[in-house]
Amino acid sequence: EVQLVESGGGLVQPGGSLRLSCAASGFTFFSFPMTWVRQVPGKGLEWVSTISEGGGSTRYTDSVKGRFTISRDNAKNTLYLQMNSLKPEDSAVYYCANRGETNWSDFASWGQGTQVTVSS
Repeated sequence: EVQLVESGGGLVQPGGSLRLSCAASGFTFFSFPMTWVRQVPGKGLEWVSTISEGGGSTRYTDSVKGRFTISRDNAKNTLYLQMNSLKPEDSAVYYCANRGETNWSDFASWGQGTQVTVSS
């Protein structure tokens, strides 16, 4: 059974940083691309970033380019999202999925997510 547990969210001031983690189990982590998405209350899921199986290829939505960095540790079955220069519009619940950029919406085993709130 696929299990993804997100953590690392919290309340941070604009311009601050957070590092999110996604602990994975129940599948062969290194064989899957991994994706971060986020959701603001009342809105749909928004794709944020994807990393390839080996970590050599990364993609970002335009609004986070240059501020967020996705990475993974295949030895630890863990996905990360380093978020710098945070803005209020980054406030959302962040989720991870073992899917790529084009098929993350097919994912069904969403975890509880981790809340990020950027506010002064």
